[in-house]
Amino acid sequence: MKKLSTINKIIYVINILVAVVLLLAYALPFLPPRTFSVLSVLSLGVPFLILCNVLFFLYWLLRVRKQLIASLLVLLIGQMVFGSLYRFSSSKKIESTNNIKVMNYNVRLFNLYDWIPQKNIDTKIVGFIKTEAPDILCIQDYRPSPSVDFSFFKYKFEKISGKKIHNGQIILSKFPIINSGSLEFPNTHNNAIFADVVKGKDTIRVYNIHLQSLKIDTDVEKLKQESTSRIFKKVENTFMRQQFQSEIFLKHKKQCHYKTIICGDFNNTAYSYVYRKIKGDLNDTFKEAGNGFGRTYEFKFFPVRIDYIFSDEVFTVNGFKAYNQHYSDHYPIMATLSLVD
Repeated sequence: MKKLSTINKIIYVINILVAVVLLLAYALPFLPPRTFSVLSVLSLGVPFLILCNVLFFLYWLLRVRKQLIASLLVLLIGQMVFGSLYRFSSSKKIESTNNIKVMNYNVRLFNLYDWIPQKNIDTKIVGFIKTEAPDILCIQDYRPSPSVDFSFFKYKFEKISGKKIHNGQIILSKFPIINSGSLEFPNTHNNAIFADVVKGKDTIRVYNIHLQSLKIDTDVEKLKQESTSRIFKKVENTFMRQQFQSEIFLKHKKQCHYKTIICGDFNNTAYSYVYRKIKGDLNDTFKEAGNGFGRTYEFKFFPVRIDYIFSDEVFTVNGFKAYNQHYSDHYPIMATLSLVD
């Protein structure tokens, strides 16, 4: 420390603070937001803190300084506990006659309010999905419309609510659906639905979950106009509601004895309490077969992953793809699964 210049001493102090904050943030997935609501807000910043520590590590590495140890240690701890924020391996893609392609997509009401300045977004989404040809499709923020034709799926189950705008969740399948239902979350349009699909001799439970939204405009300029205290309070309340919603879901899932696939928009990162609880012992298909950041949500200057496909360990994850089609504020993802013989 004595040999460092004044500028480098300041940088190292900031480095230590960021490393310590990240280390504390690693504990957040194990702390229920209902009890630690203020701290839980920090989980949203974990990806940013990881990237900051990567930059600090590279800074000291290029200068061949032992100060790189602080960031290196917290990054290694994060790697061991959570896995990597960025997948360096190429996406796995194994062809099999037994493959099941599962897509998840929050379509944001098919651009009802022209958030994206393009025409015919609804038909573009349908065309994209038809081209990619998933066997099972889970959609959040779905809105029935005459221009939205999913007739190339033989089976479906949807849960629609709302008076002015009819919207909700839908599961579409090329395999027969023999049972379906909805898990109602109190005082919100968000919910979870499920469908039991039959492929060959196997019955598979597919869940489509949409947890409470933060309802924060991610435009950087608009965020600057929001008071910090108001944003924090909104996030605290949302995370507590998400915990309650995840408990309703997990109670229902516990009663299911079928092989399970969980899709959904969790409105939270992979460093959150609800992610850890819902994932449980399931495979995160992105971590098993994806690459890059696996971005699923549009946030300027920063890759955010809040949409997921989980699968029982009885499935082999043969592929994963995060798409770049900008037809919503979310990006579609698709996992390729096969049942272990």
